[in-house]
Amino acid sequence: MIFNSFEYLFFFPTVYILYWLLNIYAPKLQNSLLVMASFVFYGLWSVKFLSVLLICILTNYILGYKVSKDENNKNPIIYVTISLILNVGLLVFLKYYNFFIEELNFLLNLSNNNLNIPLLSIVIPIGISFYTFHGISYILDVYKGKIQPEKNLINYSLFVSFFPLLVAGPIERAEHLLPQIQAKRKFNYQQSVEGCYLIILGLFKKIVIADSLAIIVNNTFENYQSFTALSLIITAISYSFQIYCDFSGYSDIAIGSAKLLGFEMLSNFNFPYFAKNIPDFWRRWHISLSTWFRDYLYIPLGGSKKGEFKTIRNVFIIFLLSGLWHGANWTYVFRGFLNACLYVAVILFKSKNAPSKNHSKLKSLSQMFLTFSSVTILFVFFRSRTITDAFLYFRAIIANIYDCPEKLYNGEGLSNINAFIYIIPMLFIDWKLRFNERKVDTPFFKKIAYLLIIITLYKIISSEETQYIYFKF
Repeated sequence: MIFNSFEYLFFFPTVYILYWLLNIYAPKLQNSLLVMASFVFYGLWSVKFLSVLLICILTNYILGYKVSKDENNKNPIIYVTISLILNVGLLVFLKYYNFFIEELNFLLNLSNNNLNIPLLSIVIPIGISFYTFHGISYILDVYKGKIQPEKNLINYSLFVSFFPLLVAGPIERAEHLLPQIQAKRKFNYQQSVEGCYLIILGLFKKIVIADSLAIIVNNTFENYQSFTALSLIITAISYSFQIYCDFSGYSDIAIGSAKLLGFEMLSNFNFPYFAKNIPDFWRRWHISLSTWFRDYLYIPLGGSKKGEFKTIRNVFIIFLLSGLWHGANWTYVFRGFLNACLYVAVILFKSKNAPSKNHSKLKSLSQMFLTFSSVTILFVFFRSRTITDAFLYFRAIIANIYDCPEKLYNGEGLSNINAFIYIIPMLFIDWKLRFNERKVDTPFFKKIAYLLIIITLYKIISSEETQYIYFKF
């Protein structure tokens, strides 16, 4: 079941009505209802997927007691290690086994070794990268004493499997979500209005913007040799907006759905394309993942407090692992490496130059443009099937760049220009919301909310359901 489906259009209102009826007559059953709804939501993809989720829930629930220092457990670090091995091992086996075996077989063939290790027929459970990270952070937070182990299995199950977040985040923290699960919720009209607005905005981003741009992006990336340099550049820009609208649209719907049920979730995006450098971009893009790696890996490794060399080392470790987290493909790892290079370059430049006091609008816009251009170039690696394809894509741009004026004159260079029909409205909406401090319940948004609903409903009726990009991660 996906958010932009008619099934969800029936599923969520049903859960919503039952949920708030229970709030009146049997509030203690609200969490149980949400757990059952989450299992149904996930189980409709595959019962096998649901079994993997249940194993993760039960394992981490039991180990949560074993790692708690307040439970007088001896050597809790042993159970932390067991938890990490089980969680990371399950993730690596299901998501990366075939990838590593294929690479190993390739190396064996290079050495004229006839040994060929068989691959396994594995279907990667949707959202496994997200809910295993929920489990790992819970265990580590209990071990550090930041939270107490959750004694109620229903509450813990809801923390891991809460259906708005289950498939593609945001990656929640136990110290933030569990207290809300444990507390009695009350219906809040303003919170519900904000939730509805976010759902509308999220559906608009996904169905109207992302899915429309996907047609242009998919066609061009599959046949990039036959397109002009300008069309390839426009397509690269289009993909930056496609993946942003696809993923942030999912996050908006997830956070909006949670608001309607009385929960406040962590923000996952903060207008990333208005960032002024790469570190600023990563403080704004997929915030729940960036902060997860920061808190559970970067800081424990020493962060930036143990000298320049170790800071650079830690940055590369984080970005390489983050790249691998996205999927079993070297394109993700290579993009992570390039991000680390740019991130380190900014750190070194700032450390050797005094902060500038010049905050002119022209300078800010030029910084935004340069950062967006860098991000767009790196997203080509993210979208390409192989690293070679990405370089060939850039080669096609460079080889044809000098023909742009002539082809523009002949009307041949604007085959993908209609992408800006979708990009410009998205930029305008984000720019306005940026100055309204994320308050979607504003006169500006109220004026366009009905228009967004009409356009989105039209697209829902006239187009097919499409998966979210981050479902495969």
